[in-house]
Amino acid sequence: MTTAIPSYTGDASPYGGGEPFADYRTADFPFTQYANLADRQLGAGVIAANDEFFAMRENLLLPHDAVFDPEHFGHKGKVMDGWETRRRRGVSGEHPWPTADDHDWALVRLGAPGVVRGIVIDTAHFRGNYPQAVSVEGTSVEGSPTPEELLGDDVKWTTLVPRTAVGGHAANGFAVDVEQRFTHLRVNQHPDGGIARLRVYGEVAADPKWLAALGTFDVVALENGGQVEDASDRFYSPATNTIQPGRSRKMDDGWETRRRRDNGNDWIRYQLVQQSEIRAVEIDTAYLKGNSAGWASLSVRDGESGEWVEALPRTRLQPDTNHRFVLDAPVVGTHVRVDIFPDGGISRLRLFGSLTESGAAKLAARHQELGG
Repeated sequence: MTTAIPSYTGDASPYGGGEPFADYRTADFPFTQYANLADRQLGAGVIAANDEFFAMRENLLLPHDAVFDPEHFGHKGKVMDGWETRRRRGVSGEHPWPTADDHDWALVRLGAPGVVRGIVIDTAHFRGNYPQAVSVEGTSVEGSPTPEELLGDDVKWTTLVPRTAVGGHAANGFAVDVEQRFTHLRVNQHPDGGIARLRVYGEVAADPKWLAALGTFDVVALENGGQVEDASDRFYSPATNTIQPGRSRKMDDGWETRRRRDNGNDWIRYQLVQQSEIRAVEIDTAYLKGNSAGWASLSVRDGESGEWVEALPRTRLQPDTNHRFVLDAPVVGTHVRVDIFPDGGISRLRLFGSLTESGAAKLAARHQELGG
């Protein structure tokens, strides 16, 4: 079952000057707590589209909000920050309208395979040139299939968002309840038009065979199936940044809290890919210079009701530095909590270890449940 929450339809008012987002229609969607599986930083890409006459398909996955410049025109017309196709036409003057089945499509490779919990199709700045309706399908194809292979008759597509009317200049959100693992999406716009951004929120479902072959890997990394459960503060940047691939590239590509004015401390709680044995820890404060955490500690818990056990005692951190710790003895758990003192931020957390026998078995069972 898929539900649009809330629902926007119809044109937005023509741009009349001033702040382009002043009349933008949006809402808080509950599924945005999950990671964006269509994040370029994870390796997502728009690998094909049937038409991109006015604006390139790759714009769909740009990380920043769509930009609008009312004076920017090119040889093909108004330059838009999104994916925009030409206007469809019928077969003759007697039948100049597109048919009910006519539509444009784009193929999206997710950055990490996973279970989709929600989708946002953002039509920001597409006020009268957005699609009348959209639909989204998903499939799971291992390896690196070509667009031609994905469009082959032998590939099964599952509906995630049925054909649904959307609004212009709006964040159109859809909750998804399909308990399957997907690697690729097909985004359809009926019959034509423009979409500014695509966001696909969900839970990463890594391949157990790949992790088993690696042996030792980062058991909290987003791309391996780790996730942030909660954090004390997300004022400047999201806690999920700390388990993104690669090193931080700038200050807001980490986790930074507001300045505390009490005697408390800030923290992030993580869920590991499955029960794991942790042997080494990295806490990176890259690009956090005058605002890095002063100290940090790390605790591990095994199971939802287990007791927290300190694995790394409170340790001094240096600004803009990658700190490495080899634990005196391996620790086993399913959850980790990092406490920073008193506030500030870290850019990345890496927990190197391997799945326990129980953790590997549960991951394999879950993979099979999801159709893997």
